[in-house]
Amino acid sequence: MLFKCVLVIGGLCTALVAVACVGMAEEQKAAPAIRPIPDGPLGDTIRLGRDLVQNTTSHRLTKPYVGNALNCTSCHLNNGTHPQAASFIGVAAAYPAWSPREKSVITLEDRILNCFMRSGNGIRPPVGGEVSVAIAAYITWLSTDQPIRMNDKRPAGPNAIRQLTLESTQADRQRGQKLYAVRCASCHADDGHGDKESPPLWGARSYNQGAGLANDVQLASWLKVAMPLDEADLSDQDALDVAAFVNSHERPAFRLEEHLLPQAPIDRESKAK
Repeated sequence: MLFKCVLVIGGLCTALVAVACVGMAEEQKAAPAIRPIPDGPLGDTIRLGRDLVQNTTSHRLTKPYVGNALNCTSCHLNNGTHPQAASFIGVAAAYPAWSPREKSVITLEDRILNCFMRSGNGIRPPVGGEVSVAIAAYITWLSTDQPIRMNDKRPAGPNAIRQLTLESTQADRQRGQKLYAVRCASCHADDGHGDKESPPLWGARSYNQGAGLANDVQLASWLKVAMPLDEADLSDQDALDVAAFVNSHERPAFRLEEHLLPQAPIDRESKAK
């Protein structure tokens, strides 16, 4: 069951046995304790951000900017609190960060809004607007007490998904098709279009060709730690084969200019009144 949405608030081994045991423990550990949301306007903004992450496609603030059936929590499981599946924990401490794709140093807001264009196949919301500020506030709250770890390699936090070492050329799509039928179709359907609880994996309502998960190895790395839901037990090869099968299907093209809105300057003085 790939990408099954979790509507709740919400490792690594080497050849050495001792290190392997440590890695297994890391895989099984729960997410760090999260401090209570503060009172007042900041707390309200954090709660709004959590709501937007959970209900991205239906919330009145984010719905106009989303072009498919994926919520943020479809990939960032448990509203980003899952310790491995695209975790938000500690992410804010990594920014500003270097982004090879943009060939520039980007902010946390930039990273959030770029997801609307790519994974959400939608339009990039305004920088400094209610959507970007609320989601950034929520992610920053989840990063409370985490050490600053600015990333000079890529825009990813300290709990980023471990990238598999396999190459995309090693994938077996036919094997992936068989695995999909056994492990995934019960939730996402034979045609990959999902249902009310499980989002689509390909087609017009899924992520576009510009999304990170459109890369077979990146999708496989996510599947390895996230799917099937609550019983993630795919081998590296299994994950790569399923990823290759999923990504072999049609999905929306990505043309940057179609996902950008003119960015009006923010009137800071009016906002302060």
